[in-house]
Amino acid sequence: MGEALVLARGLEKHFGDFAAVAGIDFEVRKGEAFGFLGPNGAGKSSTMRLVGATSTRTAGELEVLGLDPDKHGPEIRARLGVVPQEDNLDLELSVSDNLFVYGRYFGLPRKQLHKRIVELLDFAQLAERSRDRVDNLSGGLKRRLTIARALVNDPALLLLDEPTTGLDPQARHLLWDRLYSLKQQGVTLVLTTHYMEEAEQLCDRLVVMDKAHIIAEGSPRELVERYVTREVVELRFGAGGAPAEGALRGRANGLVKRVETVADRVLLYTDQGDVTAEHFSSSGPSPVSTLVRRGGLEDVFLTLTGRQLND
Repeated sequence: MGEALVLARGLEKHFGDFAAVAGIDFEVRKGEAFGFLGPNGAGKSSTMRLVGATSTRTAGELEVLGLDPDKHGPEIRARLGVVPQEDNLDLELSVSDNLFVYGRYFGLPRKQLHKRIVELLDFAQLAERSRDRVDNLSGGLKRRLTIARALVNDPALLLLDEPTTGLDPQARHLLWDRLYSLKQQGVTLVLTTHYMEEAEQLCDRLVVMDKAHIIAEGSPRELVERYVTREVVELRFGAGGAPAEGALRGRANGLVKRVETVADRVLLYTDQGDVTAEHFSSSGPSPVSTLVRRGGLEDVFLTLTGRQLND
C-alpha cells in the first residue's frame, strides 16, 4: 500500500469528563478505502471531525496529509472532500449551480470549473437533472450530488460520514457503485458506517470502534477469520422461547464453537453449517425457522462486545 495520508497515535477527544475518542491508533494509506465500523455513539464521527480539521484534539498525535490539523487546518481542508452525515445542499439552487458555487469557494477558474461540473454530473449520473432544483430530488439523488460536490476540488482524501444512512436499499447500492468506482480510480476513501455490508463492500481495511476505543483492526476477511467461524446457524423458536444456552451447548455434539442469544434468535457459530442445522432440527425442541449463513462483521462485533451494531 501507499504512504500514510492519515496517522494517529494515542488520539483523544474529550468533552469535559466525557471521552468521545479514547487513545486510538490508526493509519490510512494512499489509495485505500479505510472504514470506521461501530454503533452510533462509538466515537466514529468525532474521529472524522479530528481528521477533517474541524475539531481540535485533546491529546495524542495526528497527521493529515503530512500536516498537523491543529496548526494547518485551512491547508488540510483545502485538500479534502467531505460528505457529512446530513446533506447540506442549497435547496433553492439547481444541481449544477450547487457544484458551481462550491467550486468557487476553492477559487477554481470558471472555465475549469464548468468542465469539472460536466465530469462530476456524469460520474454521479445526474446529467439529466442538472437544471433541476435540489429541493425536488430524492434522498438518493441528493446524496450522489453531495458526493459529487465533495469531489469538485479533486481532493487528496475523501471523508464520508455515514454516507448511506436513511437511503433505501436500491439507492444504497447505487451509491456503493459510485464509491467503488472512485476506489478503482485510486481515490483514498475514509468512511464511517454502522452497516456491516457497506464495510464489507467498500473497505480494504477497517477498525471496529466501541465506546470511544478501537477494539479490532484488519481487512473484513481477516476480522471474520480471526474472530468468528466460517458459518453461523440462526435458530428462531416459538412462543415457548429458546432453550437455555447451556442446553443448546449440550445438544451441540461438538459441532458448535459458540452460542449467542440475540433478541428472538439463537446464533450457533460453527464450521459445518448444514450439518449443524440438520442436527438441531432432528434432536430436541425444533426451531420455527433455521437459516445458515456465512459469518460476517456483525458477528465480529457481537463476539467482541456481546451486542449488535444497531444496539
